[in-house]
Amino acid sequence: MTVSEPQELPAEDERTVNAYGYKQELSRSLSWFSLFSVSFSVMSIATGIFLNFTFGITHLGPVSIWIWPVVGVGQLLVALVLAELGTRIPLAGAGYQWGARLVGPGYGWFIGALGILYAAVGVPGIVYLAVAPLTEYVLGIDGASSRLTLFIALLVLTAAYLVNIISVQLAARINNIAVLAEIIGTVVLALLLFFLWVAGTEESDHGIGYLFEYHHLPGQSYWYAIALASLVGVYTLAGFEAAADVAEEAVDAKRSLPRAILGSVVVSVVLGMLVLIGFTIAIPSDEVLAAGGLPAVFQYWLGEGLARTFVGVVVFAMFALMVVSAAVIARLLFAMARDNMLPGSALLRRVNSTTRTPIPALLSGYVLNLAVVTFGYNSSNAFGTLVGATAVLPYLVYLLIVLAYGVRRRRLEAVQGAFALGRFAGPVFGASLVYLIAVILTLTLPQEFRSANYYVLGGLALAAVWWLVGLRPRLARGEAGAPAPDHDSHGRTGPAAQEAEQ
Repeated sequence: MTVSEPQELPAEDERTVNAYGYKQELSRSLSWFSLFSVSFSVMSIATGIFLNFTFGITHLGPVSIWIWPVVGVGQLLVALVLAELGTRIPLAGAGYQWGARLVGPGYGWFIGALGILYAAVGVPGIVYLAVAPLTEYVLGIDGASSRLTLFIALLVLTAAYLVNIISVQLAARINNIAVLAEIIGTVVLALLLFFLWVAGTEESDHGIGYLFEYHHLPGQSYWYAIALASLVGVYTLAGFEAAADVAEEAVDAKRSLPRAILGSVVVSVVLGMLVLIGFTIAIPSDEVLAAGGLPAVFQYWLGEGLARTFVGVVVFAMFALMVVSAAVIARLLFAMARDNMLPGSALLRRVNSTTRTPIPALLSGYVLNLAVVTFGYNSSNAFGTLVGATAVLPYLVYLLIVLAYGVRRRRLEAVQGAFALGRFAGPVFGASLVYLIAVILTLTLPQEFRSANYYVLGGLALAAVWWLVGLRPRLARGEAGAPAPDHDSHGRTGPAAQEAEQ
């Protein structure tokens, strides 16, 4: 198994948590592969491609798939920064902790607030727009009502949170199996479609040159079309930092986290490109894609039964994504509540002594997701609202983290035996900053995402109100904020660190 037993906990991991002023309460049992699976599942090439493939093809044509590796390189730059931070501050709710400890509690608070918004809207977007409709296809339910779609979404969402309440080990095992199924299922499917196209088992309107055809819709410029088509990669290849969010449940966290984060990005980019090529070349005609999306393309080449089987594998992978995402939002809520940064912190920071899971934080995340699913159900533009917000929010989080890294990177010293950028830190920081600004500007252009921008602004307004009314007075009284670690910015611990700081 890839989930280590709790008794294998290295003393170094527990000492790290204690040095930062916390007690090891969560079950530390996740191996390197489990961490890799967490990040890979949150990115989920199957989910992102299934949800956005037709959107990209519609606005820019088949050439849209070649934006994927460009986004992949940009994401890898950001992942390098986050991987180094993961060796220095391997704590739950990573983005919040990195911001709070590199810059200050207020800065960390806004990173955490954006992270909560992202987690709150991401799972509902996937479960309502992808999992439920694809489940209907797998079950052969034609012409399902919107109420049935909502019911399936709520049922699957509830199951994902129940798994997390039971134990992190169960969530990890389900996720590990789903990752292998996703890799095998999607890649095998893409290769099978490609070879069927090569063999000419069915009629097709195009040749290999179809992969480079492009167009834009009437009234749109090519720059606007590129911005819309980039969503396939921008939306999918995000969330790789999720492994760091469960750092306090990782074995040998300082070494396993960078491997998991960077490995998940590289594997997702490479396999995703193979899948995109296979799926695109298999499109028999624009009419088939427009009529039924990717499932219609699969069915054209494979027949109904085999097509439903492959889509079933994708649905299972999406369920694992929701299981992992539920864990991530709960750890973020738990981490912030542990520092008394949230309303109801005394309740949200509780960990069940039997399951060793933060059940109140899990239930709070569940309620947030339920509310957003219902909002999406009642929205006239569910795709634009849910997917648009899910696309822009993580990049705002990444931007704030990378800026914090830029402020303090010269004071960070490599941890012995752990990942470090070394002399490449400056160029990587600069390149990742330029990339993130470009992505955020691109995501503010599409009119389809205007409702998402209002959602993000509304969430930030609520965060600002809590900061002014509730949190700032707590910080002034010393009742909130991350405890001072028993080490300095160079990773030294104990009295030597205190003397160095003085």
